[in-house]
Amino acid sequence: MFLALARACAACALLFVVSSANAQSRAEPVNPEGELTLARAIDAALRSNPDLLASMYELSAAQARIVQAGLRPNPQLGLELENFAGTGEARGIESLETTLSLSQVVELGGKRGLRRSAAEADLDFVSIEQRARELDVLSDVTLRFIEVVAAQERERFSQEATALAQRTLDAIGTRVEAGRSPEAERSRARIALTRSLIEQRQAESELRAARYALSASWGNPEPAFSTAKAQLFNLRAVESFQALMQQLEQSPDFTRFASEARLRDAELRLARVQARPNLNFSVGVRRFERTNDAALVAGFTMPLPISDRNQGAIREAQVRRDQTDARLNAARVRARASLLALYQEMNADRARVDALRNEALPQAQLALDQTRSGYERGRFSFLELITVQEELLALQAAAIDAATDYHRVLAEIERLTSAALTRPITPP
Repeated sequence: MFLALARACAACALLFVVSSANAQSRAEPVNPEGELTLARAIDAALRSNPDLLASMYELSAAQARIVQAGLRPNPQLGLELENFAGTGEARGIESLETTLSLSQVVELGGKRGLRRSAAEADLDFVSIEQRARELDVLSDVTLRFIEVVAAQERERFSQEATALAQRTLDAIGTRVEAGRSPEAERSRARIALTRSLIEQRQAESELRAARYALSASWGNPEPAFSTAKAQLFNLRAVESFQALMQQLEQSPDFTRFASEARLRDAELRLARVQARPNLNFSVGVRRFERTNDAALVAGFTMPLPISDRNQGAIREAQVRRDQTDARLNAARVRARASLLALYQEMNADRARVDALRNEALPQAQLALDQTRSGYERGRFSFLELITVQEELLALQAAAIDAATDYHRVLAEIERLTSAALTRPITPP
């Protein structure tokens, strides 16, 4: 199962390249039909998951910010009128002086290049955030796929339980007709059959809900697939805990901090260089209305960094950089603790499955066969038969739950480490 997850993770990088070109095709709804494997479910989600489609706009916005950051300041066109509408010689427009100028801000300290570097670092950060969102979707699809597989198994189990209750009722009916058992036993068997039918309908309802939840992963409200093709009880060994710890640092949840650190460093450099004032050069032509003459004018302006030296922005950028390191350390502690807990839980679930399927269930099945045979010969009571039968059914349900928990925890470990560990659910 998770081999497909690894391939899907590799496909995440491709999404960044083709996101703009395929935006329209991604918006087209997909709905897999027939037998559904996890690989097909993941492919459908990557192509048309509503959350992923919405988040792709963040990449386009980040790319647009790079373009904007690399632009130079626009030149300014100025028109200035002097010495008109006054008194004496300045009456009317006789002494009018008209100046037409063109000015340009010259950024010092490489501000434009640093703005672009910060925007590019922001794009890297957004890209990793996008990959993390994609892994969240992949993990969610995997968990929903597991729920469908488990629901299918529970429905099959409920049908077998109903069939077993029906066989028990038929056997007791034969004994009652022969006068070997009281009518009360047949009534109890009918109650057991009714309860099995109720549980079967409940299992069917849960399967429908799981199918609809999985179909929603690719944005389609109506599932078109027939069954989820997988083996629930195919449990394979995973890597050691030490190997998982090494993979943990490579996950987007941690690489995003490295990318964020680069972004904060770029913002800090930009804040420092913005403390340097820019020069504003201007050149123009001045016309004297009284003499009908013209002359060139030129000048420059520069802010004096007396009060505002961008010290507040520099301090904020430094604090943001330190905060990134603190958040990384906190995330590392949480992730390692979560990984250890999940790893122990996964091993416990695997031990439960092995114990139930290899020890408890064979013994319970043998006990049921012996009890049924003894009941037919009058050695055991109906209550003893029903008790052993219920014990077998409870163990079978527990085995399904344990296998489901194993796959669910394994999917969470894979999301945490962003690496394919094994293939615990594979097509039969």
